[in-house]
Amino acid sequence: MSLDVPAELLERAERGEVADAEFVACVRDSLPYAWKVIDAVVADLRAGGGDFADNEIPPPSEAERGQLLRALASDAIRGGLERHHGVKLAFQNCHRVAAFTPVAVDSDRYRAFVSPRGQLLNQSPELRDC
Repeated sequence: MSLDVPAELLERAERGEVADAEFVACVRDSLPYAWKVIDAVVADLRAGGGDFADNEIPPPSEAERGQLLRALASDAIRGGLERHHGVKLAFQNCHRVAAFTPVAVDSDRYRAFVSPRGQLLNQSPELRDC
């Protein structure tokens, strides 16, 4: 299971929809490394004043790598993080997380990052097993 869901939150989900804030808090508490990386990328984006920021530091262990994979491979989790932070997230190579401002999603930089060419150019032998 990728999220540690408190019993009361699970009960509310079984009865109907839950608030985005509750869901995002569950993600934050369940996937702390992923939260830290995404939070830092968003902070860099805001501090830099541009339309793009990314993290290229591989996770220190497979457990942390797994958190990033779970957070960004899930449409619900990624969407919740994007709404919470007001950004568009992009992901490459089990560790390279990028945050784009919403207006940058129609930019050449965004299209290059998410393109097959961008993916191929971001490969390296040391990341083959990530």
